[in-house]
Amino acid sequence: MRDLLGRGPFTRLWLASLFEEAAEWMAQVALPVYIYQSTGSAGSTALAMVAGLLPTVLLSPVTGVLVDRWDRRKVLLGVCVLQAAALVPLLVGRGPALVIAVLVAQSAIASVFEPTRSAMLPSVVPAARLTAANALMGFNSSVARLAGSALGGIVLGAFGLQWVVVGAVAALAVAAILLVPAMPGTRVVVVRAAVLRQWLTGIAEFGRGPLRTVGVTLVLVSLAQGMFLVLFVVFVTGPLGAGEAEVGLLRGVQAIGGLAAGVALATVVRQAHPGALLGWGGVVFAILSASIWNLPPVSTTIALYIGLFALIGAPAVVATTGSLTLLQSSVPADRTGRVMTTAFAGMAAFQALGMLITGALAPLLPLSVLLNTQAVLLLAAGIVALTGLRKPTRPHEPALV
Repeated sequence: MRDLLGRGPFTRLWLASLFEEAAEWMAQVALPVYIYQSTGSAGSTALAMVAGLLPTVLLSPVTGVLVDRWDRRKVLLGVCVLQAAALVPLLVGRGPALVIAVLVAQSAIASVFEPTRSAMLPSVVPAARLTAANALMGFNSSVARLAGSALGGIVLGAFGLQWVVVGAVAALAVAAILLVPAMPGTRVVVVRAAVLRQWLTGIAEFGRGPLRTVGVTLVLVSLAQGMFLVLFVVFVTGPLGAGEAEVGLLRGVQAIGGLAAGVALATVVRQAHPGALLGWGGVVFAILSASIWNLPPVSTTIALYIGLFALIGAPAVVATTGSLTLLQSSVPADRTGRVMTTAFAGMAAFQALGMLITGALAPLLPLSVLLNTQAVLLLAAGIVALTGLRKPTRPHEPALV
């Protein structure tokens, strides 16, 4: 871990990601809550959240090609600047329609950051350290989730939406400053071609090799995640008999397991095969999920669930680290951007599909059936990865300029 953090370009990218993600979590937590407070409509809030997923899907053909054509450091810098600019209107107006527009704009711009950063990472660290680097980024995401979501809620309640915007803009400014100095190897040599043709070339990568298995696994995980987002609140307020405070607490503590997993992957198990990380991460995730969903008849003690939800963050980070490393190392550098944006767009689309299917089935099926279906999807994802990703993946050397 120390050798990675001693690399100037990686350290700056790592810190910039921390501040960008913290700002994004502040907005993701505060804006939907503000919409609900302003409209009193859970339906409007849900639609706004689903609308926030659409840009990731709709913009992927363009953003994927641009990430492979442009200097990726400059793309990340531009994302931070545009995110801050999108928030500024909330300093002078705070109507529900404006807040929803800002939420969608934020999601559209932010959807470019993570795939670009992931595509850029192989050029910043050696191939042998890629899993450890992804683990440190996962550690970052957990810290940003804890800090950003807490700040978003606390600042909104204590000082109002305007100060949430000020805090998020300040964090984005720090991220942008860290990305200003040049980073060697952040551009790739590409063959110029029509945008549509280049996009289709990136999608075609998921039809062969390890990415075929990774794609199936990500579909299953995304459907399960969409189900979780709908069912989690129902589970906590229903079988557990808890309230809104417990909902927020149990969502937040999941980051604790992610922190521990990120450190472990960056140090102790940094040489683990990414296919094994993805597979076993999914299996353990499924086992913990099934345990939680079926535990209320035995106990509804919140302290017990705090511990279990803290644990569940670990296999989530393990699986994510494995999937990112596979996506980055299975294709040439000039296609990484398109592969990453396609993967993130697909995950967003199937997550939204999982949410919609669950919403339609919730009045028809018992909650326990839906919850256990979610766990089965995670188990299936883990088994697919373990059986289909046994052979080591040979990393592609990045074409750098």
